[in-house]
Amino acid sequence: MTSFVTIDGVTLVYGGGADGVTALAGTSLRVRQGEFAAVVGPSGCGKSTLMKLVTGLVRPNQGHVAVDGRLVEGPVKLAGMAFQNPNLLPWRRVVDNVLLPLEIVEPHRHRFRAEKSRYRAQGEALLATVGLGAFGERYPWELSGGMQQRVSLCRALIHQPALLMLDEPFAALDAFTREELWCVLRDLWQKIGFTVILVTHDLREATFLADTIHVMSARPGRIVTTRPIDLPRPRDLVVCFSAEFTDIVHELRDQIAAVRKAA
Repeated sequence: MTSFVTIDGVTLVYGGGADGVTALAGTSLRVRQGEFAAVVGPSGCGKSTLMKLVTGLVRPNQGHVAVDGRLVEGPVKLAGMAFQNPNLLPWRRVVDNVLLPLEIVEPHRHRFRAEKSRYRAQGEALLATVGLGAFGERYPWELSGGMQQRVSLCRALIHQPALLMLDEPFAALDAFTREELWCVLRDLWQKIGFTVILVTHDLREATFLADTIHVMSARPGRIVTTRPIDLPRPRDLVVCFSAEFTDIVHELRDQIAAVRKAA
């Protein structure tokens, strides 16, 4: 597989002058096409800043970022994003929340009205894939937190992005719902085959889902360790109780404790 996301020697400073905060310093990262990558590290290390760089929401002071062989110089249209807060519009029905990106992103935007019935069928089919086929006409406030996060995933994927960026998408959920959504995401990724970058504090989540885990230093952030996860796929939740899985989680925890101590 070829490199799909490239972060090369990136430094990013928020603000200017003596009061500027260096979020990232000389950071490099590569993610292969179709890979599920996770980024972990101590709080404030710049994990979310990496998301903003890859999606083109901010520009680096030094270095460059490329996605699918093109330098990132503005918002990346081929990326879908989901965050800790689902941010669903309460006045729109569930399926209409899912369809929102198609009303904004070309080439769908200019033909959305003419082909709305087709798009609506796609949205309902995607909802059915995550177990929400009967909830398309409901409103977000009628859904549980876990169900709302499923809708958020569908919204991020409706325009068939080649890259899915996830920033702590399950952090606000209870343990059982979180694990259930790990499996939903695992199945969607295996079925569709998009590239994923997951930012998370949950080392079990990263180990269960990812092909590769990148560990960041304390601020200013940089990648200090890249850990391939060679647990066989497909993975079931039972793997989380294996000695091999637990050893990986402890190894990652020790690495993060070390970079925090060195800060």
